[in-house]
Amino acid sequence: MASNWGNCGVCDYRQVTKPSVVWCSECDEGLCEDCKEHHRISKSSRNHETVSTAEYKKIPTQVIEIATVCKIHNEKYELFCRNHDCPCCMKCVKSHTDCKGLTDINELIKNVKTSNAFYEIEQALLEVAENIKRIKTNRKDNLTSLEKQKREIEEEIKQTRTKINRHLDGLQDDLIKELKAIEQKENGKIQEVLTVLKTKDIEITEFKENITNIKQHASELQTFLAIKHFEKDVAGNENFIQSINESDATNQANISCQFNKSLQQITASLQKFGKINVSSNPCSLSLQNRKQKQAQITVTLPIQNINNLTLTLHKRMNTEMSDIRGCSLLPGGRIVLSVPKGEIRVLKTDGSIDFKMNNIVSAFDVVFVGDDCIAVTNRVSNSINIIDAKNKKLIKSMEVHSDIDGAAYKDGHLIYCARQKGLQMISLSDESITNVTNTKLSNFAYVTTFGDKLFHTNPKYDSVTCCDSHGSIMWTFCDTSVLEYPLGISVDNDGNVFVVGCSSSNVVVISPDGQRYRQLLSSEDGLHLPQVLHYDRSANKLLVANRDHTTFLYEVK
Repeated sequence: MASNWGNCGVCDYRQVTKPSVVWCSECDEGLCEDCKEHHRISKSSRNHETVSTAEYKKIPTQVIEIATVCKIHNEKYELFCRNHDCPCCMKCVKSHTDCKGLTDINELIKNVKTSNAFYEIEQALLEVAENIKRIKTNRKDNLTSLEKQKREIEEEIKQTRTKINRHLDGLQDDLIKELKAIEQKENGKIQEVLTVLKTKDIEITEFKENITNIKQHASELQTFLAIKHFEKDVAGNENFIQSINESDATNQANISCQFNKSLQQITASLQKFGKINVSSNPCSLSLQNRKQKQAQITVTLPIQNINNLTLTLHKRMNTEMSDIRGCSLLPGGRIVLSVPKGEIRVLKTDGSIDFKMNNIVSAFDVVFVGDDCIAVTNRVSNSINIIDAKNKKLIKSMEVHSDIDGAAYKDGHLIYCARQKGLQMISLSDESITNVTNTKLSNFAYVTTFGDKLFHTNPKYDSVTCCDSHGSIMWTFCDTSVLEYPLGISVDNDGNVFVVGCSSSNVVVISPDGQRYRQLLSSEDGLHLPQVLHYDRSANKLLVANRDHTTFLYEVK
């Protein structure tokens, strides 16, 4: 954080006071004319970007005051912890030994000014400004309509007035006064809304100018760290606009006149010429709302490039099991495997047998579901068995009334491949079943989840499909030159999709957008008709199982 950006930091250190003409965000100090030249040609700083002090002053104070070095250790930020959503210096790493999401901060701030997060903030501000404009126009139109309605009623009153005795003059005046008072009252309400909106419009204009200045003059790190502050401000403005639109402040005010029927019978008992009514109808104003499609603005951290993934063989095990159809890594490093003949086997971290069960007929896929429990799909009885891996016993069996192959666990539910019925989901608490997609799946399909996305294989068509939680297809990957008869599927912490190709005897990783791929393992690595795999996101380990006997455990970096 800059302490005195008006003076040259280098000269100040030498106890010489000179005004700064440029600012270097990487050095976090200002430079005078002489020091600027030295800074430009010095080996350690020649690649640093500087900005004139005059331009630097345009950056909002709250951004300038954001610390770019660790407040605790007074060292430069070099890493970013995804788990705690905070920057770290090298000394901070000691407090993040259990965090798996430490990333080089220089990778995160690359192109941050053109990042999706910064774009979303700019678009959100444009949206708020546009909504203010629309509401102002709507309110002004209402003022015009009120004035028009008032004139029409006045004319009607006057026309009626000419038909009756002058005895009604007083009543006419009273009614016009009432009309004007009510119109002024409603006018005042609208003017209050317009005053608030005018103030908010000024704030948003200033905010937009600050964003433009940040984009032009702030450093990448300042921009990245400032996004966190701006998200709250933007969210507050959006909530403000939404609250106005949802309140009765934007209801359409109307005035009308209900005339006294006694006017047809002029009598001395007639006390009122009429009555002014005010109606308030909900406004049909259409606001821009990009958040209906996106829950909130988030800083999208760069996705790990699939070309940078490296696999290191940690362990190769001979399981002496045939036709392995399900595999999963359990917390603590244990491995669970399943085969159709009915055997469920749990292995210790050293590969030795912890325990096995032989009473699960036609077991297919196996999934960890929390509380030391695993779920096993059964293709013959069309059911799901829940096994207590701690007490080594079957505790529950649930019928699904459909064919069932691969499965994945998510938030207390098991999503499974139901062939003709597509993807279905069953609650592990009340066993209620809901449809996720109606797309027919072939036999031996597997499924996995990541956030709100679902990924499933379709071996009959050699394809991998990604869809959202409502079943809408986002992309499909199909390339038989790379992947044949895909079965097991899993996803890492960055959304990269790992798929095992049975007929192609390989493991392929597909980028989160489905546009890029890379073969990670092949027959040269010992794969022979592999059928299943599982990526443990907590330990960054990949388990791959051949159809028969051999299972591999890799560390992924």
